[in-house]
Amino acid sequence: MLVYTNGPAVHTAATEAALSVWDVDEAIGVRMKPVGVAVVGAGYWGPNLVRNFAATESTELRWVCDVSIERARKVVGAQTSLRVTDDLADVLADPEVEAVAIATPPSTHARLAQECFEAGRHVLVEKPLAERLEDGIAMVEAADDAGLTLMCDHTFCYTASVRKIRDVIRSGELGDVLYFDSVRVNLGLIQKDVDVFWDLGPHDLSILDFVLPEGVVPTAIAAHAADPMDVGQACVGYMTLPLSNGGIAHAHLNWLSPTKIRTTIVGGSKRMLVWDDLRPGQRIHVYDSGVELREIDDEERREYLVSYRSGDMVAPAIRETEALRAVVDEFAAAIRERRRPLTDGRAGLRVLEALTAVQRSLADKGSMQPLGGRR
Repeated sequence: MLVYTNGPAVHTAATEAALSVWDVDEAIGVRMKPVGVAVVGAGYWGPNLVRNFAATESTELRWVCDVSIERARKVVGAQTSLRVTDDLADVLADPEVEAVAIATPPSTHARLAQECFEAGRHVLVEKPLAERLEDGIAMVEAADDAGLTLMCDHTFCYTASVRKIRDVIRSGELGDVLYFDSVRVNLGLIQKDVDVFWDLGPHDLSILDFVLPEGVVPTAIAAHAADPMDVGQACVGYMTLPLSNGGIAHAHLNWLSPTKIRTTIVGGSKRMLVWDDLRPGQRIHVYDSGVELREIDDEERREYLVSYRSGDMVAPAIRETEALRAVVDEFAAAIRERRRPLTDGRAGLRVLEALTAVQRSLADKGSMQPLGGRR
């Protein structure tokens, strides 16, 4: 801590290390020092990370690294203060770089993350966490052993809509979660290296993991798929996940739909929620609707009478913000506050475990595959 006197600020030897994360400004006093960051990967997602890291006060973007130096220069553009390189060693040699954001193909995530951990750097990695489950486990263990932050960029979890859904569910407003039903379909893009599960599935799996109440987890997963166009990859897929509270989750994924649909329904024992992500202004609706059972018991018969409740609908006000800005701010805050980020390495590992189990299920004619519920 700083000790203020009538003259210049002084500090004791006991706080020397702590001062490295603080800046002293004569006008405003002490403020948190921005986290020095490098972005590795300047392809599809990297430019979005570059833009957000450069725009937020919580970070100081110092490097852009890519196997194509020209692509890195193109992303940097007129931001001449940023340095570019095609060698991660250059980035890790800069003592002002505290953290690295990895936006490269999944097959490279584990190797790059391990190099960063060995150099004492925190890591933000694009989804999925890794290509193989064993690589993801090694990444999480390496971060834990080094006392470093590992965060997975599950961007949807940082949208205002998903944060609101999480709050509504965890407040108990919906009651017990009975089901989670998601539809994520569109026309294209058919990909050569991944199927529809690895392309679209991480979104729904990460959202489910994020919004479920404490103590409720998927216990298994089963998958069914089709490749009706014979492109060599599953283009239409369905995932079913039993929940530990007796509920169920389901996701429909499709590259061959003539229309784009992004809808999720969460049914609760008290109320129900509908999220339509393609409806700006009123993405979420909470319905005071449900089914109630009344037991009839007499000497000759025992049965249930079913009644249906249809009450008011509320569309809560949601302040829209850019999700990726929230991602980079959460990454910086987790580093400075020395806490686990909301979507930490274990969250990424749970999604990776589910995707791996999907492949086993498909290979075994859609059989149910157990999940470990890693926390």
